[in-house]
Amino acid sequence: MSHEKSPPPYRAAPPLAPPIYGLLLAGGASRRMQRDKAQLVYAGEPQLLRAWHLLEAVTERAFLSVRDDQRQDPLRAGLPQIVDAHDAIGPAAGILAAQQAYPDVAWLVVACDLPLLDERTLRQLIEARDPAGDATAFGSRFDGLPEPLCALWEPSSRALLRQRVEAGNYCPRKALMRARTTLLAAPGDALDNINTPQEFELMQRRIEPLS
Repeated sequence: MSHEKSPPPYRAAPPLAPPIYGLLLAGGASRRMQRDKAQLVYAGEPQLLRAWHLLEAVTERAFLSVRDDQRQDPLRAGLPQIVDAHDAIGPAAGILAAQQAYPDVAWLVVACDLPLLDERTLRQLIEARDPAGDATAFGSRFDGLPEPLCALWEPSSRALLRQRVEAGNYCPRKALMRARTTLLAAPGDALDNINTPQEFELMQRRIEPLS
């Protein structure tokens, strides 16, 4: 009688997850702030560069999302850029342009006006990633809805976002609500943004003593 064991059943290796690139959204008009949010200084460093260093630390490559008329701005000119593919439709323009330029990667999309964002929060988002879905996002601490401007957009999200934009629906949050999105609990106040000069002054006083 043979005592040889049957070979284990063949199991295909799981597909490799797409690499993660970073996209820093810095193309907004900053109308309520009345000045370019990217240039706001906290603890001696422009907000754009603070956010850029975070993205560089957790992604394979990072790019700055800009409007065409911002390409030569001194603060932005020295960083790798992806120019918006659409005009006047908000953050969706930057996300779509990045997805068009590199359609086979996942994009960690971050707005440049999140002064309390830290590397730990971004790594938490990446570690919870489900590459089989369309996106991974934190819920808002105010309404529980997905936060699209600190979210990981998988390659599969491109078709839905493009379809919605072509239909005149420009809100990336609503796109995430319709997508297969892994939703995480809000990370405290890490995603609080600033929109007015008064909010900037308060945030600056909060951050300076921590530096």
